[in-house]
Amino acid sequence: MTTRITAASRRVAGLLFASAMIGSIGLGFSHAAFAVYAIAQYGEPKYPPGFRHFDYVNPDAPRGGTLVLANPNRLTSFDKFNPFTMRGNPAPGLGFMFESLTTGSLDEISTAYGLLADDIAVAADGLSTTFHINPKARFSNGDPVTAEDVKFSFETLKSPKAAPQYSVYFGQIARAVVIDPLTIRFDFKQRTREMPLLAGGIPVFSRKWGMKPDGTRIDFDQLAFQKPIGSGPYLIERYDNGRTITYKRNPAYWGAQLPVRVGTYNFERIDYKLYSDGVARLEAFKAGEYDVLVENVARNWVRRDIGKRFDSGELIKREFPHHNGSGMQGFFMNVRRPLFQDVRVRQALDLALDFEWLNRQLFFSQYRRTDSFFVNGELQAKGRPSTGELTLLDPLRSELDPSVFGEMVQQPLTAPPPDALRANLIKARQLLADAGWTYRDGALRNAKGEPFVFEILDDTGGGASMEPVAAAFARNLQKLGIVCNFRTVDYALIQKRLDAFDFDMTSVRMPDVQVPGTEQVSRFGSKSADEQGSDNLSGVKSPAVDKILQAVVSAQSREQLVDATHALDRVLMHGYYVVPHWYSATHRVAYRNTLAYPSTLPLYYTAEDWITSTWWFKPTPK
Repeated sequence: MTTRITAASRRVAGLLFASAMIGSIGLGFSHAAFAVYAIAQYGEPKYPPGFRHFDYVNPDAPRGGTLVLANPNRLTSFDKFNPFTMRGNPAPGLGFMFESLTTGSLDEISTAYGLLADDIAVAADGLSTTFHINPKARFSNGDPVTAEDVKFSFETLKSPKAAPQYSVYFGQIARAVVIDPLTIRFDFKQRTREMPLLAGGIPVFSRKWGMKPDGTRIDFDQLAFQKPIGSGPYLIERYDNGRTITYKRNPAYWGAQLPVRVGTYNFERIDYKLYSDGVARLEAFKAGEYDVLVENVARNWVRRDIGKRFDSGELIKREFPHHNGSGMQGFFMNVRRPLFQDVRVRQALDLALDFEWLNRQLFFSQYRRTDSFFVNGELQAKGRPSTGELTLLDPLRSELDPSVFGEMVQQPLTAPPPDALRANLIKARQLLADAGWTYRDGALRNAKGEPFVFEILDDTGGGASMEPVAAAFARNLQKLGIVCNFRTVDYALIQKRLDAFDFDMTSVRMPDVQVPGTEQVSRFGSKSADEQGSDNLSGVKSPAVDKILQAVVSAQSREQLVDATHALDRVLMHGYYVVPHWYSATHRVAYRNTLAYPSTLPLYYTAEDWITSTWWFKPTPK
């Protein structure tokens, strides 16, 4: 199954990766303002002052060579180098060019270590954080990184010229105040443990990006192929026709000796080749056109990632375990459509998906069923609400379905007995009837006589078609009198339609989150439901959910965060906004035998970022 991410999430996830990975550390607000090398939202940073490098890197890794990669996502072409705006398709790999004041580590959740910043001071009241910028920090054009550049980046990202997610992510940051050329303070609208981390995770770019020789500026949302001026380890060397792009390691990269950068970004060049479809992409790998394949398709892993190069050992297959809380993947329903506004209808559709059959017949039993928005970790709600959850839920009892206070939703099973699917469909038929849908004149119809017909929208690229899954789903729905059509469109078109919420149902995978925070407001907040281009694809618009989201964002301890996340998970799952799919607890990677990786694996990571940031080529024997 292809990893599918909303267009909005993809932009933010790639460039706020550090922010995402540092989502839950411990900040001591009880002391006076303090200046430190790292901060933690809950608890203490793993690495002590003066640490030399992260445990999951090889500090002596050789550098050099060109790593060639294929499409890292659904993208089949690109038309801009600005990843922060909504319109258009950004080139893959642009995250190599941008850095933030802080960065996270991949073997702990919620710790921020200095990157552009060499000092971090959190105010005693938690309402501001001050960062001192490393005097050595330089942009790719050689200019020093200044507090004015950081302020400019922040204000630009919060402006209407940037994608709307940024105004949500950074919405509780009231202002950026320049103290001196290398010192900036962020003031917050409210005291939460996440705020210093969000401020530290703001991508920073030069004020000169988009500046013309005559001193006039290209509007930020009009930047296309103007090369970014960032402080990251790579520069754009060349690109061709929106299908290939090459990044070259900046020989003057300022941060190579920082503890957070030692042993990282070892390739001299990183090339991306974008293929038009999954079949071409797979065959190109087997033909030796690129070096690493992160395989998201179980069928390919078992049946197609084979051949003479695998047999000879030139290509290696390995599954790497991870501890990521798996993000929700499923058929997302657009509840802005009248067809899906009744929760009984949404639950009925959920009952029609036969996961056990799909896993057995299509996926070689390689997956587990997703039954939570935070599956595969302690953030997943289970059983009945705990005392801590009830503290949040009880005041909202009049706004919530009574089922929220019972057992957690269990996804329907179709394992033995053999009539289990039939029983699920009988239950679905009753739910539909209760919602006013009855079978007559050859179709399931409402009181107006309108038939129940909807469309699943999917893209044509990404490596795996959802068509076999949709076809099996549609066969079961047909038994209820429902017509489900499956439609594929080009990636660029599906992005526009998702941004405009112009769909009935679509297949999406939300990015993993180790420590829930502000990104949940973008995904499920009422305000986001009305903002085109937001991550709230389903259109969740619930005052109760908004109040629980506030509890997630303002949690003052890990225990409070877990309780609030459980409550959110419980309410969302009982809302049946998604027909959940499946997940895997490993990364499946096929790679050329000339590549090597550190002996210690990280804990919380995406395969692509781990490979590009910590792998290397083995030295050629002399």
